[in-house]
Amino acid sequence: MSDATAAKPPKRELFDVAAGVNIDPKGYRRPVDRYRETPAGLYLARGSDHRDFHYLESWLLPGPGLRVSRFHRRPGSSYDFDLYLDVAEITPPPEPGGPWRSRDLYLDVVVAGDRVRMEDAGELTAAVSAGILGPAEAAAAIDRGWRAVAGIAAHGGDALAWLAGAGLRLDFADPDRIRPVPESAWADAGRVPGWAAAGRPR
Repeated sequence: MSDATAAKPPKRELFDVAAGVNIDPKGYRRPVDRYRETPAGLYLARGSDHRDFHYLESWLLPGPGLRVSRFHRRPGSSYDFDLYLDVAEITPPPEPGGPWRSRDLYLDVVVAGDRVRMEDAGELTAAVSAGILGPAEAAAAIDRGWRAVAGIAAHGGDALAWLAGAGLRLDFADPDRIRPVPESAWADAGRVPGWAAAGRPR
């Protein structure tokens, strides 16, 4: 989640509501505890065996082109933030009940306490230089990111208040009612062949 100069393909994910599965950026099929579709977007809640967090809640918001995530951190986690907003291309299903898709556009807006910052500008620049992302799409991503930063800052660092002011009221689970996953519990999980390699620069 830090800036990098090497060009990387955009991360993509699939959210299969009917099957209760999330295919993550590395191609792993992750079981989802809860999906909820609303006029604002798609909510999901699932466990994680990541070393820094044991549970993940996300809202996929097609309107502002943002994925708003709350990572439930493990003790000693290196994460210092409360909310993480990925700038992304989010595609709802053409038919009700179909899978949602997301394609990360590199920039991230990080909210820690009442502080807000932008991250991964270096990754965006490298992707444009390598021809992975076109100038128009990059400009749109920058506009979305700075709009989020400005809006959150104008609301005293409260991202949820900023989104609510735009008609996007988000809620999250009671931390006492989630089901954490032990670190590395899914080490032998199956992967979708070629998923992470798709979209690599030629």
